[in-house]
Amino acid sequence: MVKKDQYNVAVAGATGAVGRKMLEILEQRKFPVANLKALASARSVGQALPFNGNSLAVEELKDDSFEGVDIALFSAGAGVSHQFAPSAVKPGCVVIDNSSAFRMEPEVPLVVPEVNPEAIGDNPGIIANPNCSTIQMVVALKPIHDKYKIKRVVVSTYQSVSGSGQKAIDELQNQTKNILAGKAAEPDVYPHQIAFNCLPHIDNFLDSGYTKEEMKMVNETQKILGDSSIRISPTTVRVPVFYSHSESINVETVGPINAKEVRELLSGMDGICVVDNPESNEYPLAIDSEGRDEVFVGRIRDDISCENAINFWVVSDNLHKGAALNAVQIAEYLVKPR
Repeated sequence: MVKKDQYNVAVAGATGAVGRKMLEILEQRKFPVANLKALASARSVGQALPFNGNSLAVEELKDDSFEGVDIALFSAGAGVSHQFAPSAVKPGCVVIDNSSAFRMEPEVPLVVPEVNPEAIGDNPGIIANPNCSTIQMVVALKPIHDKYKIKRVVVSTYQSVSGSGQKAIDELQNQTKNILAGKAAEPDVYPHQIAFNCLPHIDNFLDSGYTKEEMKMVNETQKILGDSSIRISPTTVRVPVFYSHSESINVETVGPINAKEVRELLSGMDGICVVDNPESNEYPLAIDSEGRDEVFVGRIRDDISCENAINFWVVSDNLHKGAALNAVQIAEYLVKPR
């Protein structure tokens, strides 16, 4: 990408939860924007979105929306990305796509800037943003893999409803109110009641018995870390929390590993905040990570059932670092002088 003082930027899916968060983070981090387009479907045209003290008029997303655009952040779903990302790339725009559309395409880099920025290369067309649950896990796994070489990962996730969009947030709010008022909880977004409940079911089930969400964690982690030998066994669970995903992770390594060394290792890593003082009841919490840039790690302890293994707990805001922030960080890497 040609380096400039400022860049023309587009956000596709600007009216959605992640799209709005992208606008917010571009402003907060003072990304060098010359002109910004807020793009969405025809039904959103005319809406006004705030940016840098001004009001952005939402424009309809079309094939010709990207003329003169340097960087486009996409968060409008895989179908929209498949339809419009190739059109954006043709005139020379770099697409950073938050959907699952291109993640496992061999020629498309799948990037977490703290983990594998070198995968971007010199002339990317489309860069894929990983799944939210994958992002926070690989940020914690990368330094461990580099030092100890990971053999196997067992992960259980506790994923907030915001990962399913605004309708799921509304459903949790409404079900909670109804149940507390003695009324019935009507499921719509989810197959079962989500309020006061946990659903071991995120995305569709596959013939293997795993879900698509679980297999995203397997395949994306291996691609990002560049090691298909890492064995990963995930269980993904939707929980009645509005924002931030939590994960219980067990890591087995090829050689000896211990919690004290891992605590020190992770404490020195960019993008990680270690909160691990159980004697003071201090450990990562979903409510504390909301709106924060970092991936929070705690409950670091040796696995008493297995040699060369540790357990830890990872929490991150799924809309922030798990989506919008990671995309903006990729854009920052693109424009950074190297």
